[in-house]
Amino acid sequence: MVVNTCSVTAEADREARAFVRRVRRRNPAARVVVTGCYAQRAPEEVAALEGVSAVVGNSHKEWLAAIVAESDHAQTSGLISAARLIGAAEVWADDAFAHSWIEGARLEAGAGTQTRPNLKIQEGCGNRCSFCVIPMTRGASRSMAAERVLQRVEEFVATGGRELVLSGINLGRWGRDLDDAQSRRGGLFWLVQQILDQTRLERLRLSSVEPMDWTSELIATMADNRRVASHAHLPLQSGADGVLRRMHRRYRPWHYAEKVNALRTACGDELALGADVMVGFPGETEVEFEESLQFVRSLPLAYLHLFPFSPRPGTAGWAMHREQPVADAVVKERMAQMQTVDREKRAAFRAQMRGRRLSALTLNTPEKLRAEGRTLALTENFLEVELDCKLPANEPVTVRPGDGRNAKMERLVKSQENSDQQA
Repeated sequence: MVVNTCSVTAEADREARAFVRRVRRRNPAARVVVTGCYAQRAPEEVAALEGVSAVVGNSHKEWLAAIVAESDHAQTSGLISAARLIGAAEVWADDAFAHSWIEGARLEAGAGTQTRPNLKIQEGCGNRCSFCVIPMTRGASRSMAAERVLQRVEEFVATGGRELVLSGINLGRWGRDLDDAQSRRGGLFWLVQQILDQTRLERLRLSSVEPMDWTSELIATMADNRRVASHAHLPLQSGADGVLRRMHRRYRPWHYAEKVNALRTACGDELALGADVMVGFPGETEVEFEESLQFVRSLPLAYLHLFPFSPRPGTAGWAMHREQPVADAVVKERMAQMQTVDREKRAAFRAQMRGRRLSALTLNTPEKLRAEGRTLALTENFLEVELDCKLPANEPVTVRPGDGRNAKMERLVKSQENSDQQA
């Protein structure tokens, strides 16, 4: 049994420990191998859990299959002998990440698969935000080579794939660690152009990109090319300048507002803008929270991803939390206020799109909804809608959103039309 763990919050660690204990209870004879971010951040802690046979951090995750199988390759390469023993568990984890690289799984479209899968092209982060454990659990920024990215995209298209999401831990840093000078200079903007120029992908969507990495060239590409989804996610974390400084974020609120306004001006009001917002960072005063709340209200956002601060051992935020914690009750009340703003933003954006003619892609629809003769679809600007008809997944359609999640399907978009538009 392989248990892949997260460690972004204390709750994630707790859930991982509970899952390991549950596996142990249900099958005491099982060989339990724990991997992922918790295994990387606290291998000794994980190894001490009853029933854990092996711990494989992200630094050695590429060798996970060989280690689990105890294969001949693992024996002859010295992997097995390279493990250190902590209690009864063998442990592979270090902070060098010398055995970690990005290859990217082959993506396929079709029944039972994701309609719009993620292609992870970048790993790790070197920003060192004071609240974040990622530099410890994922290492420094590493990029998939451009030729490999293009190969994966074309493989996906060849299986019938239409929409692909480029993702990464710090996506905007793609290419800066590569030997290829063109990748280093051009970065994410250059890679996006290569995908548009050299592949037949119908729609490319970008996942989260840090505010400072939204260059004028990248913004212009999103505005000028309809094959790039009209959807941008910019992590904010806080709208209070003092909190951003304590977080060691590399921008101020006015910088963030400038990027949002540049995107909105270039792409128009159909652009869906999203933001991550954290509540309860150590020392966050009532004045700072109100500053953040009003700043978020002022932005033309379509949705928020909200998180309460979670202290992570080994980060600067851990020490800050010990000195200036924000009371749980206060965090809960502030989260409720931000959640109200989130609901208002989502409702306002959906209402603004009512009756607009939008392109969309049908999704894998839950059986209960299909039984009602309905189909889920996602518009290019990230609105999930329900169509009053039955369609298979991965069909391009044109829709007009109505009240709530309902939308009227105007037409199916033929594959030939898509090809003609790209020519």
